[in-house]
Amino acid sequence: MQLKNRYRFLHTLSFRLTLWYSFIFFILILLGFFFFNLLLSSSLNKELDQSLLGEAKEISLLLERKSIHHVRSAMQLEAESEGVQKVFYRLMNRNGDTIASTDATRWKIGPGRKAINSILGGDEHFFETISIPGSEYEARALYSRLGKDHILQIMITTEETYRFLAVFRQIFMVIMGIMFILSTVVGWFMARRALSGVEEVTETAIQVTDGLFDKRVRITGQGEELDRLATTFNLMLEKLHTLITDIKETNDNIAHDLRSPVTRIRGIAETTLMSARSDKEYEAMAGSIIEECDGLLIMINTMLYISQAEAGVSKLDISDVDLSQIISEACELFQPIAEDKDIKIIQKTERAIVMADKEKIQRVIANLLDNALKYTPENGAVTFTIIEDHDKMTVSVEDTGIGISSEDLPRVFNRFYRCDSSRSLQGVGLGLSLAKAIIQAHHGEISVSSEQEKGSVFTFTIPKATL
Repeated sequence: MQLKNRYRFLHTLSFRLTLWYSFIFFILILLGFFFFNLLLSSSLNKELDQSLLGEAKEISLLLERKSIHHVRSAMQLEAESEGVQKVFYRLMNRNGDTIASTDATRWKIGPGRKAINSILGGDEHFFETISIPGSEYEARALYSRLGKDHILQIMITTEETYRFLAVFRQIFMVIMGIMFILSTVVGWFMARRALSGVEEVTETAIQVTDGLFDKRVRITGQGEELDRLATTFNLMLEKLHTLITDIKETNDNIAHDLRSPVTRIRGIAETTLMSARSDKEYEAMAGSIIEECDGLLIMINTMLYISQAEAGVSKLDISDVDLSQIISEACELFQPIAEDKDIKIIQKTERAIVMADKEKIQRVIANLLDNALKYTPENGAVTFTIIEDHDKMTVSVEDTGIGISSEDLPRVFNRFYRCDSSRSLQGVGLGLSLAKAIIQAHHGEISVSSEQEKGSVFTFTIPKATL
């Protein structure tokens, strides 16, 4: 089990992020080392060259004031002071022949022809790095013009420079090891901190899976990406919670609304079987059952269309539609119902052409008008209004009915939802849900505003050209 846990740990995102952080930090340190080592080496070489130039300048001044004998003595004294194994002086004529030199036991190196030619060609100085036979260290050589007839060669070993750089590399390797360990710790901390929001999302998802649908991820404000993830995840949970709640309510309402007609069908059949004495009674039973079944089919088909529209798969038969004409036809159809209740139907409309599914828009208008007449008492009024605005049309249906309470208002478009005031009236609560689904299928919007005992206003907006 322990081995399995280790294997799983090696495949975690935290471990891989830690490796990446450590690797990047290590590469940065390594690049810094190479850059600093190059800079330090260049600085030491320049310092060494400046030292050689200083020595050459002193000997040049001595040659101008004294004889070659004094120059030879000065070179010998300087070599013995520095160490004949570390520095070598050679004074030559224009042909490269040695006039004077210090101990050359170790320095079995002749003057470079290229360097002499460079000096004879007019250069004041010439530097080169050469290998010393039998030594692991190189030497830095300076050729300098002394007057018109002499050339000075100074060679100095780079042993001290190499030793200094070697100590620097050793110290740096220790520091790099320590920094690598620190980078691993910091990388682990950064990885854990970066993934803390992801882990919280995971924990919340597990809790939601266990049925705690009210759990949400905290918005910590630590980073935009994690905050966006948490916000999106919470929004998804809200929609899931709403969807599950709606499904539960829909199932409950479906069970309730299906039970009533099924119970009536069964009651009609039982009553007829127990008491019928003629064919006419059986025919009446069949007619009643067919009527109940038609109601069930209408409800089921309406539910199917609403589901298809909400899923975005409903098909629309798009054509040029005059909204004012549809309203006029609906008003004419419902005029007898309005006259029975002495309700005035007022049309503030004019020709308004949109690209839409005529049959579907007719159902929207009919549902809204039916609701308005149903919940408007006698001597009331229902008013249709059309407003054209650039690329869209707005239709409003205003009534002087009983209104909708503030508690019911947010839920009137839910499937099977019926306000307390409408429980006694005929219907199953799908009309407004169907209207909303149709309008949304046309890429429009529908809304309602209402005040109890003063009436309601249903408004929908659809684009002139449905995409």
